[in-house]
Amino acid sequence: MNATTAVDAYAGQRVLIVGGTSGVGLATARGFAAQGARTVIASRSRQKVDAALAQLADLPGTVTGHTLDIRSDGDVELFAASSGKFDHVVVSAAQTPTGRVDTLPLGDAYGAMDSKFWGAYRIARSVGIHASGSLTLVSGYLSQRPGKAAALQSAINAALEALVRGLALEYAPLRVNAVSPGTLATPLWDGLAEPDRERLYQSVAERLPVGRIGTAEDIAQAVLFLAGNGYATGTTLFVDGGGRIA
Repeated sequence: MNATTAVDAYAGQRVLIVGGTSGVGLATARGFAAQGARTVIASRSRQKVDAALAQLADLPGTVTGHTLDIRSDGDVELFAASSGKFDHVVVSAAQTPTGRVDTLPLGDAYGAMDSKFWGAYRIARSVGIHASGSLTLVSGYLSQRPGKAAALQSAINAALEALVRGLALEYAPLRVNAVSPGTLATPLWDGLAEPDRERLYQSVAERLPVGRIGTAEDIAQAVLFLAGNGYATGTTLFVDGGGRIA
């Protein structure tokens, strides 16, 4: 199945997007729902879930929402026990703090690992997925190109990509992959003043071979491609505008 050839490519299939209320997760939920999937979005914030549902209300596929804290063993296990099996699961949740290893508080470092790595691990461990379906984790190109004050993110993303390779063997024939974005224009940067944000985007665009910063939709397209490609498993698809080589 090619996820880009038919409006109803995922018609009737159940899809879970963890972190589906903003950025890459929201764009991915929109992509699946636009192709007819019965899409479930999950986030810690009820307010964010409701806001995202309002944005996705007019798409061909039905969209429902749940509050879910992937840092909690109990929350994940309860959700898994009550939600039934999915055809495709995508984990794009978690924000990780930046900072040098010797200055970033250990509590923040532990929290980042617990959220992005162990959160994905909990989902992979507990949530039911049909063997003919897929699990896709969103990592980040820092796994391959570390940056200053980003050793923690590099380690977490590399761990996620290693987890994908192991799960692809353990869970076969279920397909397990990662999508690794570069720098994106998403709400992640909303904390910056607009002039600073625009300067950041311009600086990234000038460095990249593609000449522009990435968007959440760029990554969503990659997620849908992997979910729909029955011959792709155990791989990391880099969608970084050439960031690893620039």
